Amino acid sequence: MSGVVWITGGSSGLGRQSALEFAKRGWRVAVTARSEDELKELEGEAADFLGDITAYPGDVTDPKRMASIVSEIETDLGAISTAVLNAGTYRPMTGEDFRAEVIRELFDVNVMGSAHPMEQLIPRMIVRGAGKIYVVGSVSGYRGLPKAAAYGFTKAGLINMMESLRAELTPKGVTVGIINPGFIDTPLTQKNDFPMPFLMPVDKAAEQLVDGVLDGRFEVAFPRTFVWILKLVRMLPYALYFPLVRRVTRDRES
Repeated sequence: MSGVVWITGGSSGLGRQSALEFAKRGWRVAVTARSEDELKELEGEAADFLGDITAYPGDVTDPKRMASIVSEIETDLGAISTAVLNAGTYRPMTGEDFRAEVIRELFDVNVMGSAHPMEQLIPRMIVRGAGKIYVVGSVSGYRGLPKAAAYGFTKAGLINMMESLRAELTPKGVTVGIINPGFIDTPLTQKNDFPMPFLMPVDKAAEQLVDGVLDGRFEVAFPRTFVWILKLVRMLPYALYFPLVRRVTRDRES
């Protein structure tokens, strides 16, 4: 099966590798990011694949540009059958350094950067009675973690949003889901100054992402062992959870 897939945040990391993986499998891939030069390089890398990659530069925080990109893709390539809304950013923020501007920055990119494309995609897919929309969240959205007061809350919000939409859009033929990666070896995570358990190569992560999206699973989460550990931790009562977080944080600092 193949068709037209649109990937935002496609110039680097998981989004970039997922675009290549879809193209290898014969899909026509539209990629969006702010860097036109990086997107053009990505186009060339898919020259010998079964599918192809076409660049549509734009900023996901700009609703007018997202509307025009959706129209351009559907005019140039055909109806968007699948969307992977991957654009996102990360900034650590401790309680001592709490800044509303950091909350706003991450909300604009991580949440509104998915909402703007979805506003354009959902009505079109409802009319057609078919389509898939997947948003990239994070396992950090499962529970509150140190330094993630800004980042984690945006990812938790995405999980909640897609849970709500799944029940409402499935009867209309539109499949929605959430992609929750753990630590993936990308330029973004390479900046981290702390140990990253179960760090996963980006090519393997992209394969699992594409497999899960094509299967239509609601949650596509990886690496599996790390995900299940965090799902178990998510069930702990606060009386156990907070001491565990303090202990892990203290051990890391020591």
